[in-house]
Amino acid sequence: MLQQIGIVALGGALGAALRYAASELIATESFPYATLSVNLVGSFLLGIVAVALTQNLLSTNLALLLGTGVLGAFTTMSTFSVETIEMFEQGQSNSAILYILVTMLFSPLLAFLGWRLAQSALA
Repeated sequence: MLQQIGIVALGGALGAALRYAASELIATESFPYATLSVNLVGSFLLGIVAVALTQNLLSTNLALLLGTGVLGAFTTMSTFSVETIEMFEQGQSNSAILYILVTMLFSPLLAFLGWRLAQSALA
């Protein structure tokens, strides 16, 4: 159990650093493109990791490192939530609604595409 926690923590540190780097590279005042980008990319990659785990291409520990650790810290529901509230508070209701719709529609879609891509690559 402690070993798995350490693996997740190591992956989490890497994922958090990658998310910070993405937010610095993609930062804009007009729209939360950085958070949207990491959530969409992370969803796609987690779909691939999930298939790799179910097909025994990844060990449980590697899946914990990559999926729970790296991608868990890379993606961020909490930042998405706060940014959405801030947009509503600033009178940017249309942008907030667009942000919600794009995130909630495309994140699962990209996870599904990652899943299917991984499955077809293994077929």
